Amino acid sequence: MNIIIVGSGKVGRALADQLDEEGHEITLIDRNEEVLREVSESLDLMGVIGNGTSYIVQKEAGVDTADLLIAVAGRDEVNMLSCLIAKKAGNCRTIARVRNPEYYNEISFIREELGLSMSVNPEWASASEIVKLIQFPSALEIDTFMRGRVNLIRVVIPENSILDNMKVMDISSKVSPEVLICIVVREHKVIIPDGSFVLQAGDAISFFTPMNNARNFSRKIGINLKPIHNVIIAGGGTLGYYLARELLRAKIHVKIIDTDRKRCEFLSEALEDAVVICGDATDKQLLLEEGIESADAFTSLTGLDEENIMLSLYVNMVSDAKVITKINRISFEEVISDMPIGSVVCPKDITSEYIVRYIRAMQNSYGSKVRALYRMIDNTVEALEFVVNSGARVIDIPIHELKLIDNLLICCIYRQGRVFIPTGKDVIHLNDNVVIVTTHKGLDDINDILS
Repeated sequence: MNIIIVGSGKVGRALADQLDEEGHEITLIDRNEEVLREVSESLDLMGVIGNGTSYIVQKEAGVDTADLLIAVAGRDEVNMLSCLIAKKAGNCRTIARVRNPEYYNEISFIREELGLSMSVNPEWASASEIVKLIQFPSALEIDTFMRGRVNLIRVVIPENSILDNMKVMDISSKVSPEVLICIVVREHKVIIPDGSFVLQAGDAISFFTPMNNARNFSRKIGINLKPIHNVIIAGGGTLGYYLARELLRAKIHVKIIDTDRKRCEFLSEALEDAVVICGDATDKQLLLEEGIESADAFTSLTGLDEENIMLSLYVNMVSDAKVITKINRISFEEVISDMPIGSVVCPKDITSEYIVRYIRAMQNSYGSKVRALYRMIDNTVEALEFVVNSGARVIDIPIHELKLIDNLLICCIYRQGRVFIPTGKDVIHLNDNVVIVTTHKGLDDINDILS
């Protein structure tokens, strides 16, 4: 596909990198010539210097032949105007990043009036991810499929767990028949396990299970499910605001710490039930005074990755709180994964997932439609949900007879209101929702799972 990206910040670069890897023709628009040169040298794309809201600049970028324009510049107004001009000039599809809560509260109206194909809000999406992690505090990561009916949950097998030295094939009979372990990370190695794979304490496992079975399975394998009643948020930016708002709606007590007095005044007015503290979250004495040792959860959401990491390391030392760390720039997964900083949330990656999911859905028109897409473990694994259409070559064939590509698992199927973990004897039907996990990248159709 021919795709134009307006803005080469963190999200723009992440998108350009992922879409270039998937073979799309990318044109990047930005005012900063140096940044464009740097990105162009590392990726196979064309750079156009200028303002994305300029009709002339968009024409130079090829908007009249583009399939899609994605506007992820720093200002919402620039993104919305860029999309409006692209819609009029090239009649291509458009995606805008819209972050401001004032705009996002009216996003349905804005989408309709501007003809947007999609809008994305990294902070709101990240807040939603954090809320899921707080509701299931033992998880490192939680992804939802089939409109919330099934979860893909990542946890670490504790010492003395029933899973220690157990084969994956025995979990159904000895622990729970509604669970499928589909990813194991051991000593930084990612494994798509078969039935004979033997689990060990300390393995990070990702497992599928229906939502109502997640807590029961976790208890059986020795994971503590301490409920969350109070949360401390370091950083009162847009993400902190969205998170606090959602937690307050869930009747969770919230404290926000931020250094900007004007921002604190806004938060105090906008979030009446939250406790807002104007101070430096890196001040250990302040954290202790505000009860960090007895907090149920702590989220470090400042604008600096390094600060967030140091805060989370400290809180992990002095508290048993569930720790969640925002990282948006540092990408050393093999280093970060060894640090006790709890769950990691990356807004730019979440935004990229949303947009890549939409693009893959645009590309396929035969066997399936991509309904959900998640990239995990430093983008080495993808989990995708397909809706099976009449052109699928997997319909009505027993799964054990399908010639699947290697390093791929068919994990669960949703059919007529029921979610189940399939066996080799099960078959995929028309209109099923099917979730697969694989180390292969770029799958956009259910037929792509076949060798």
